Order: sequence, then C-alpha cells, then structure tokens
Amino acid sequence: MNESTAGKKAQNFLKNLLNDSNKKFNDTAKKLKDEENKIIGQKNALSKEEYKKKADDLRKKVFELNKGRDKLIRDVASKRKKAGDEMLKKLNPILGKYMEENNISVVIDKKNVLMGNKKFEITTQIIEILNKEFKSINLN
Repeated sequence: MNESTAGKKAQNFLKNLLNDSNKKFNDTAKKLKDEENKIIGQKNALSKEEYKKKADDLRKKVFELNKGRDKLIRDVASKRKKAGDEMLKKLNPILGKYMEENNISVVIDKKNVLMGNKKFEITTQIIEILNKEFKSINLN
C-alpha cells in the first residue's frame, strides 16, 4: 500500500508534518534550555521566592512542551492508521474485482510467503489499478 501514489503522498505528508513539528519543538526546547541557564545564573541575585516562581514557570513550560509533543505523536499515529484503513477500504474491492476477472481463488500478502513462483505475483498490477482509481488520501 505504501508503494501506491496515494500511499506515498500520505507517508510524505505525515513525515513532513512530523519533521516540521519536531523542528518547532526543538527550537522551543532550546529556548527553554537557555531560559533555564539564565535562571540558574540569576539564582544568587534573585530572592528565594522569585527564583522558585521562575523555576516553577519554566517547569510548566517544559510540561506543556512535552504534552504538545506527545499529542503530535498520537495525532500522527492516528492519521497513519486512518490512512491505512482508508487504503484498505479502497484496496479490497479492487482486489476482489481483479480476483474475479483473473479467476484467482486466493490472494496472500507477500510478506507472509516464504517462497513462490513469480508468475503469481500481482502486486504491480494491483498498484497500477489502485493508482488509477485512488489518487490521494484525505488526512484532515
């Protein structure tokens, strides 16, 4: 499924989403680290209450950053699952029609086959049909 046009587009979309978001999270983490170093450098100049308040504020910011990162990972995983489910919904009727037209009684996932004759390999034909009928996946 990842070899189809729609599958590749979905994978690229999710990869770019993850990379862009990770870049933002890493930039924010760097700023928070700089803020932490600044607070540590001011420790002797600040009153205990001020230092505690700044440290608590920083902890809250770090917690929110981690929460946002976790949410992103869950969202990407959810979108990846949604894409896979949608691909399967489109693939099943295509496989059924192809099996019927070509008098095939069973189709086995390639990863579950230890050895077999190449003449029974239909992946390329199925991907071509899938690419014609299913151009992209809506991940929003």
